[in-house]
Amino acid sequence: MSTILHISDLHFGTERPPVVRALLQLARELKPDLLLITGDITQRARRAQFREAAAFVEALAAPAQVIVSGNHDVPLYNLFARALHPFRNYRRAFGANLEPDFASDDLLVLGVNSTRPQRHTRGSVSVEQIERVSARLRAAAPDQLRIVAMHHPVLAISDGDRHNLLHNRAAALRAWALAGADLIIGGHIHLPYVRPLPDLPRSLWTVQAGTATSWRVRGDAPNS
Repeated sequence: MSTILHISDLHFGTERPPVVRALLQLARELKPDLLLITGDITQRARRAQFREAAAFVEALAAPAQVIVSGNHDVPLYNLFARALHPFRNYRRAFGANLEPDFASDDLLVLGVNSTRPQRHTRGSVSVEQIERVSARLRAAAPDQLRIVAMHHPVLAISDGDRHNLLHNRAAALRAWALAGADLIIGGHIHLPYVRPLPDLPRSLWTVQAGTATSWRVRGDAPNS
């Protein structure tokens, strides 16, 4: 059975060195088959922050990776860069493909880019993205666990997080449930939880990670 190391919201530029070292040690012990990172890899999308993050990812030494961007991975204050080439520094660090995937005998992971530079913090999925993911899910092998991974959450367990929810999530969740998805994995709000998603035609769960390495933890939720 494949082992996944899922982390999110590293926010390089605000990282805590002892936590970074602990995560590296965990990866050495776990020896994951897949490293899954669901966005906000940097704090301000600066080249130096991406270089540090890329070096950290390389040190984790996972044989395969699925990495998607978060809103902090596009420029905030440089409006010119945000408008014309928002993912330039991200692509320099992690490659041109903003929606990578991974498949093995028992696992299918589909990355979705929910980051919208013009919306900044609020994420969205398009009809085209929903249809593309649905087609891949329908083509999955029967023995594969089917995971959709993106930055923005699809379920809030706190009323204060409702404004952070993915735009167009209802259409996406229904389509992906019908197509056979098992898990929706994300980050963004620095709050880890696992919950079933309600009112869908098939059982579907969401798995949220907190911040892996940043001091920007939420309340009493630790790095996770």
